[in-house]
Parts: sequence; C-alpha cells; structure tokens
Amino acid sequence: MNDILLPDGTDATPPDYHYNVIARAIQTIEDAGGTPLPLDDLAAKLGMSGAHFQRVFSRWAGVSPKRYQQYLTLGHARALLAARGTLLETADALGLSGPGRLHDLFLRWEAMSPGNYARGGAGLTVRAATVATPFGAAVAMATERGLCGLAFAAETGLEAARDDLARRWPRARIVADDGRAAALVAGAFGGAETPLHLIGAPFQIKVWEALLHIPAGGVTSYSAIAAQVCSTRASRAVGSAVGRNPIGYLIPCHRVLRRDGGLGGYHWGLPVKRAMLAWDSARADAAGQTAADATSGAQA
Repeated sequence: MNDILLPDGTDATPPDYHYNVIARAIQTIEDAGGTPLPLDDLAAKLGMSGAHFQRVFSRWAGVSPKRYQQYLTLGHARALLAARGTLLETADALGLSGPGRLHDLFLRWEAMSPGNYARGGAGLTVRAATVATPFGAAVAMATERGLCGLAFAAETGLEAARDDLARRWPRARIVADDGRAAALVAGAFGGAETPLHLIGAPFQIKVWEALLHIPAGGVTSYSAIAAQVCSTRASRAVGSAVGRNPIGYLIPCHRVLRRDGGLGGYHWGLPVKRAMLAWDSARADAAGQTAADATSGAQA
C-alpha cells in the first residue's frame, strides 16, 4: 500500500497501516540480534522501496529508521531511566501536577466516585468504537464525561481488547457508537484537549494520577511510583494497578520500567510498549532539537 494523499497534499493513510509497517520493522530489527540494518536492507525485508519505507517510517517516528533503531535497544531504556528518572519530581517542581496541566499539557481528568465504581458501573452508559491509532487498531470507550478506555489490539485482537475493557464495568450499558469515543481519541493524538473519565478503585486511580505526571519522553520505575503514592514496599500492588490502567498511552503506564531498566510487563503486549517508548523518545528528542535550532537561529 502506498501513502494516500488528498488533493491538498494531506496524508490520509490510516495510522494503523503505518503502525503495521513499524511493527514488522521492529520485529525485523529484533531478529537481526542487535546488528544495525542499513535502510535498503530493512526496506527490502519488508517488501518496500528504500524511499517509501524511509518516508513512512520518518512520518510515524519523527526520525529516520537508522536513528530509531537506537531507541529500540534495552540499553536505551536503561539510559532513559538513569537520565530522566527524576522527571516526576521535575514535573511537580514546574507546577505540572494539577489535573488541568498533565504530562503533555492537553489532558484533563476526573474520577468516578468509589461508590459508583463499587456498583460495577450500574446506570452508566459507555460508548465503544474501533479506532485507528499510531500503535495500530484499538478499542476506545467513552462516557458522557470523557474517554474511559483505550485498549490496543495489535497483540490481543479487537474482540479480546473489547471484552477486557467491558469486564471492568460489568453493570454498565455498553453501546456501539463510532462518534464520541473515536472523536476523543483522534483529538487526543492530534493534540486537542481531551477529557478522561477514570473508572477504577481508589488506589488504582491514585496510581494512574501519578502516571499522568510522567512527561513525554520520560520514564520512571514501579518502585518510584510506589514511593510517591504510598510506600516503596508496595511495588507489587502498584504494578498491579499499573497493569489495570484502562486508558493506554494517554495514561502512560508504558513509561514505567523495572528498577534495573528492564521493560517489565505491558497489558497490551510488550511489542506495543517498546514501540510506544521509542516513539516517545524519538519525538521528544526531535522536538528538543527543533527548539534548540530555533533558539540558535534567533541568537544568530
């Protein structure tokens, strides 16, 4: 499939097509055992021309395939934790910890009351849709107050992802609706202010709130989250709450690593987590370089 361009030059290629290419590229890079693959060799393994693959990859990641391979190594995850593991404290110091100014400065959230959660979502209408995202097909769910679920299906499949979310609120009325949930997801990945409706137990919501403080391009550890919300001895309970996060990527549980820099687990599949971490790093670093170039140009 070639890129689909509208008459004005806008790219209309479905984002999940790009992710499918990226996922295959990531697997090909992994199969190489850490040996960097030249652009033409990597493109050939995917049945694409070098120029087309470079265009697709760079549009998705913000950097070249050669640069992106650096972000996929486990060593990079450890380096991130060493260099950026204090960003939770930095975010708080900069005043980014309030509900109105979260990790990418465009999310706002409110939580369901503990009593309503205990009733299993009774009386709640949840609208569900299948959506295309930068990380493949996903199931999105939303209430009248905001996005309450985003499950990535590249590894689990759409039916399993939908059932997974639905089981969390067994007494809620879930209806198919391609409007509200899909619009919220599209807006979130497009940078629009997006309301989130956190539906979970009180301790889970406390952990998810901590996750919302992790800036894009940053990571932290399970033990650091535990120390922030309760006690370092509660790492296992925190890990369980992280794994129950219903709003993938936007509540960035993929930015939580083991203390030694290992990836740990990910509810929607480790390949998706690796892609998200690398995408975060690539875009954050590209944005930083753009800002540095702009500053340099202004001073010249």
